Amino acid sequence: MISRELRLEEPGSVAVYRFPTPGPEADGTLAWTSTTAVTVRLEAGGRTGLGWTYSTPAAAAIIRDELLPILVGRPPWDIAQCRLEMRRACRNFGTTGVVAQALSAVDIALWDLKARLLDTSLAHLMGSVRAATPVYGSGGFTNLPDEALEEQITSWLTAGCTAVKIEIGRETARDLDRLVRATDLVTGRAELMVDANGAYPTGHARRVGVALDELGVTWFEEPVRSDDHAGLTAVREGVECDVAAGEYVSDPMSAATLLDAVDCLQLDVTRCGGYTGFLECAALAAAHGLEVSAHCAPALHAPVAAAVPNLRHVEWFIDHARLEPLLVDGTPEVTDGLLPRAGEHGDCGHGMTLAASAAEFRI
Repeated sequence: MISRELRLEEPGSVAVYRFPTPGPEADGTLAWTSTTAVTVRLEAGGRTGLGWTYSTPAAAAIIRDELLPILVGRPPWDIAQCRLEMRRACRNFGTTGVVAQALSAVDIALWDLKARLLDTSLAHLMGSVRAATPVYGSGGFTNLPDEALEEQITSWLTAGCTAVKIEIGRETARDLDRLVRATDLVTGRAELMVDANGAYPTGHARRVGVALDELGVTWFEEPVRSDDHAGLTAVREGVECDVAAGEYVSDPMSAATLLDAVDCLQLDVTRCGGYTGFLECAALAAAHGLEVSAHCAPALHAPVAAAVPNLRHVEWFIDHARLEPLLVDGTPEVTDGLLPRAGEHGDCGHGMTLAASAAEFRI
């Protein structure tokens, strides 16, 4: 039996990895050439818990300098108490943004460690309502040539996805032309979704939304900035497709501000407070009759997605799907459009450990 007297050991470890993209990528408001992952490992009782977030190297400094010292000597079982003390320690410089991402990585590591200490999977520890969760293919960057866009969509359909999402928000005429091409590919096979990443003012977003409805698009993500409650509400009232936002939610209070402005609340386990925050925010959405959707980080979302009754799907984001097997061993594989829950093969925790292949990307 594992002792209740176990304590988190000093010092824990933090690392930063930068993974180049195959080429320049862009959406409606941002362009990038790499993705940065910040990992944290916590130890107790001879076991190691692993968590990570997609962020800036600044998140690593927050974890190392502000959060890990708070955890040393605390029981690994008491995740709620650990979270409370970490948030208090960050009070004077805020608990949103980069700090929320750092807190999320540590929370994930705590859950992983707890399950490993109990010799069980996170899926068993959290409980499950489904053995596997639907994913939707996501990418379709605004700077992709038409042929490359068609190749991406075809690959998602071949993988069994029943929904695919592409980026819009740069040039409306070209966006609509790309959507016509996408519609030709997916009609009768999958739903078509779009993400504007807050690129539009409200009036423009409503007009784009009308065009999306005519094309049969079912999901309009961040038509305006996600913190523009009035704009989201106005767009939602003027379109038939579902309006979605929430990927920047950092805690239940920020989730609450979106509940009457969206049709589906997005949550990102690497930003919203880890597994604990995801479960809290999903329960809040359920109390308001809303479904939630997991944003990016498919491997990390696998166990918690299986545990949430009101979860619609997980975003199978092409950048993260590409880099996760380079960062960690044991990533769950999508089959027939479904992401299996953790622990299907007897693995403990979320089933993932840092991969030797990650070393070349460490900075």
